[in-house]
Amino acid sequence: MRAPSLVCSADEAIATIPDGACVAVGGFVGAAHPELLTAALERRFLASGAPTDLTLYYCAGQGDRGERGLNHLAHRGLVRRVVGGHWNLAPKLGALALANEIEAYNFPQGVLCVLLREIAAKRPGIFTKVGLNTFIDPIHGGGRLNSRTTEALVERVELDGETWLRYKAMPITVGLIRATTADRQGNLSMEREGFIGEVLPIAQAAKNHGGLVIAQVERIVDRIDDPKAVRVPGILVDRIVVSDGEGHDQTFSEAFQPAFVEAGMGEVAMPALDAPERRLIGARALQEIPSDSIVNLGIGLPEAVAVLAAETGRLADFTLTVESGPIGGVPASGLSFGCSYYPEAMIDHPSQFDFYDGGGIDIAALGAVEIDAEGSVNVTHFAGRFAGIGGFANISQAARRIVFCCTFRAGDLEVAVEDGRLQIVGEGKHPKFVRSLENVSFHGPSALARGQQVLYVTERAVFELSPQGLRLVEIAPGVDLQSQILEQMEFTPEVAASLGQIDLSAAFPSQRR
Repeated sequence: MRAPSLVCSADEAIATIPDGACVAVGGFVGAAHPELLTAALERRFLASGAPTDLTLYYCAGQGDRGERGLNHLAHRGLVRRVVGGHWNLAPKLGALALANEIEAYNFPQGVLCVLLREIAAKRPGIFTKVGLNTFIDPIHGGGRLNSRTTEALVERVELDGETWLRYKAMPITVGLIRATTADRQGNLSMEREGFIGEVLPIAQAAKNHGGLVIAQVERIVDRIDDPKAVRVPGILVDRIVVSDGEGHDQTFSEAFQPAFVEAGMGEVAMPALDAPERRLIGARALQEIPSDSIVNLGIGLPEAVAVLAAETGRLADFTLTVESGPIGGVPASGLSFGCSYYPEAMIDHPSQFDFYDGGGIDIAALGAVEIDAEGSVNVTHFAGRFAGIGGFANISQAARRIVFCCTFRAGDLEVAVEDGRLQIVGEGKHPKFVRSLENVSFHGPSALARGQQVLYVTERAVFELSPQGLRLVEIAPGVDLQSQILEQMEFTPEVAASLGQIDLSAAFPSQRR
């Protein structure tokens, strides 16, 4: 029996991490994040000043925009380099990057979780087109976030006459992972976790590079009866920390939600959708989703699509998926994002991106911070902070059809719908359709070359991506084309010869005439 010799406290386990280690941490927002371990790592550093100069490697954002998750590791001297997929949930790490105090890289979430498998197998990296012609492309900065970050971790290569990106492998020497149960042989299962994630490739990568694998679990049992339920075999595990529930909430907003790990279709309480602009955008985007589609909805405003689908009885018409691994059910939001209520299946994080990258998504509804004349989109840089690319790059480059969802302008926008007409009660302070993007997260011309169909849906206007760039194709009744659309943009789009009208009654049935 291996487990008794592996069990120790979080502080004892973290004491084994050496200076200069490359530490990979699993989790998605708060799901399956080993909170006891990251908190213990912070505690050790503050008490002793060790370990130092760590490289932090993570795929999905992990944090609560406050103190938990990877915010524990945001200390000068503790980390030297961060390679991550999303930064917005760990603003303390982001502050170190913006202050030029750490080396900081932002790579696509789907690339990072699949790259772990290449690292485990000691292959030279991953070759993909994800990130081409965006800020991740070496000709546009290579995903480096500040002047302190100089080493190139991604390069352009030519294969069979085509341009690809090679994301270089790096040795993982410590893996911090979380599961529900360990048995006496150290095998790990995840029956109460809302996210499988990349626990296996993290463990394999650390073990194959002579490193340490530290697992946080809720409990130890004599034996996991079903060997197919084992997500990480005990031969990969070096230390086990038993939480007994402490620091082991299922997500950062739910202690335990049975619906995240149960099949079937129980009642799901959808959030209220009172803001008229959100209802309008969600309803118009929903009209683009055919029955039997495989769908991905981004976080934020695109979540309105699911709410409107529930209201109109369309949730069963198509299959919602989340990049973290759930298939079917209803995606959770907020600090439970990454989980789904009553999923019909749940696969691991890298496998979901294998499916996505190969074109498995029929249609994706995604957010947008800025849009330019050629249809390119920024989602990473805004308001003096850096959110990060997350799974956006993979999804937006691979989905057959894309619907970008955003308000026409941002900042104190107020609209109303009366008598079947849209009224702009208070105009937004900040333009969303801009002359120049702060950062390119999605490249419009490349999407055209790939043959993607792209739509941009706002509360008052709908645009499509054409060979000439952005083309206005629909306008809401009650909105003046010149003063409330064209004059509110920093560029002049092509205007379709015959403009359609947005059906406001789809969002407000009481307005139907």
